[in-house]
Amino acid sequence: MQNVKGTYDYFGREQAIRQKVRSTLTELFEVYDFEAMDTTLLNELELLTSKYAGGDEILREMYQLTDQRGRQLGLRYDLTIPFAKVIALNPGIELPYKRYEIGKVFRDGPVKKGRLREFLQCDADMVGFPGPQGEAELMMLAAEAFRRLEIPIVVKWNNRRFLGEILEAAGVPPEQHLSVMLSLDKLAKIGSSGVLAELYEKGLTPAAIGTLKELLDMETPSFEELADKYRLAGQPGALEVLALQQLIAEIGLAGTCVFDPYLSRGLSFYTGTVYEIFDASGVYSSSLGGGGRYDAIIGKLVGRDDIEYPTVGISFGMESIMALLGERPAREETSGVLVIPIGEYLPQALTAAAALRAAGIRTAVDTGKRKLKKTLASASAKGIRYVILIGENEAAADKLRLKDMVQQSEELVTVEEAARRIAG
Repeated sequence: MQNVKGTYDYFGREQAIRQKVRSTLTELFEVYDFEAMDTTLLNELELLTSKYAGGDEILREMYQLTDQRGRQLGLRYDLTIPFAKVIALNPGIELPYKRYEIGKVFRDGPVKKGRLREFLQCDADMVGFPGPQGEAELMMLAAEAFRRLEIPIVVKWNNRRFLGEILEAAGVPPEQHLSVMLSLDKLAKIGSSGVLAELYEKGLTPAAIGTLKELLDMETPSFEELADKYRLAGQPGALEVLALQQLIAEIGLAGTCVFDPYLSRGLSFYTGTVYEIFDASGVYSSSLGGGGRYDAIIGKLVGRDDIEYPTVGISFGMESIMALLGERPAREETSGVLVIPIGEYLPQALTAAAALRAAGIRTAVDTGKRKLKKTLASASAKGIRYVILIGENEAAADKLRLKDMVQQSEELVTVEEAARRIAG
């Protein structure tokens, strides 16, 4: 018996860390006024494979299945398309609208560290928000989330519309823009020589390749340099970059959010700003999350190509975050209180535990079958500070014996006093 490759069961310390990450993100989503949503795992194949969805690479990795009536279905490969479906199917939703969702998605792709076949995504999306407010809010959210997780990050960002304007100036035909963008996006992985090799294979003109080589040879070019070099001042994409860049500076995120003109991300539906989150320390090279603006999907799903729903989102990669956090040494953390019945006093132990739980204190009840010395040693190893003992003397006095494992002290108290001391 074994798990399917690329799928895992989580328990113990690892699950505790996952829950901490999840609760941190959930708390922030709600503080930022996002509403919880739960979309379907199963979707019509036609929706997931539509030309407005994820692109050829994602579709090759999609799990497809057929139900008993022969209907073609698929498991969701992200949370964005199902969200767009919800908005398209529910025209009564008042805009602007903000939602978050934490749920599993599935991709039949290569398995490596931080990349699985069944994995958790944590998304936040805003519909009805034209730029740059939506992008700025999501960047602020990302910066705060990783600050709370004690992970130093850099958010690399670009604008696909602006990158398209550069490609147009370079002589790249519009129908090849997306393909060329995806090659440029690989610069950090395969280097300029690898990108150029791909560009030659795409059949671009020598003049276009020469211009793109000049672009690749520029060392971290700024937006201003590129706008001046390609004479793009006043173009729609250039204006979007300028507006977001100014807002980022004004809200104090210029040190965290860095403009990267080669970034485009793999999904085909992005229409404007795109961004990706990386570990600033360089310990972990893969992306920790990303997102961008996708104004066209929802209108196309409702059959209205002439209507845009200004939408922007961000996704946090739980598996990548866990792969990074897993490199850290374990921390000793307290885990509530342990109630130990001595002899035949399990009813009293359960009653005391119920009172402590009602006070919001995490409480475990021991079986009372092991030797007391071993039970106390186990509690200490787990980081449990307080232990409650209930035996004949305690039951007769209608009290509990509260033992502080750190201070190595104990006292006879009522259950109410115990709750105040433990919570205090």
